[in-house]
Amino acid sequence: MSLPHAILTALLEKPSSGLELTRRFDKSIGYFWSATHQQIYRELGKLEQAGHIRALPAPVPARGQKKEYEVLPAGRAELSDWVARPEDPKPLRSALLLRMRAAAMVGTAGLRAELSRHLTLHRAQLDEYLAIEARDFPAERRHTEADRLQHLVLRGGVELERFWVEWLTGALTELGPEQ
Repeated sequence: MSLPHAILTALLEKPSSGLELTRRFDKSIGYFWSATHQQIYRELGKLEQAGHIRALPAPVPARGQKKEYEVLPAGRAELSDWVARPEDPKPLRSALLLRMRAAAMVGTAGLRAELSRHLTLHRAQLDEYLAIEARDFPAERRHTEADRLQHLVLRGGVELERFWVEWLTGALTELGPEQ
């Protein structure tokens, strides 16, 4: 149920077309909630039918012109209700952890290389998050509650990447050299 809420959030930040939303999901929201182009367009249709968003009128009607959407009061109310609603944490689903469990049964051939690859990816993601933090969230620019909340989301990503870097480093040490 979170994709429609991610879209409502993005549209409240800035009215956008489906293509613009897809690009924004690729750049920011996608760090913690991913969606395909098709999923976004499907949800836009559902949100519009539910009366949560509307397509902004085009300045000049034109065939094939992209629709830009904005959030209606009902959409804002739905998002507010969702923010306040309790939700239990979801269990972690990790193919990497499952592979490690399987390796305990069939052997570790190739596992060390995969762990190293993941470590490289998590280090790169951590570096990217830290660069975003330095660029977009210096302490002197975190004045509003919205600034602080967006920074906290980013800090969550930073801490998750730090966890994975530390955990993968330890796992590689514990596994020792490839046999």
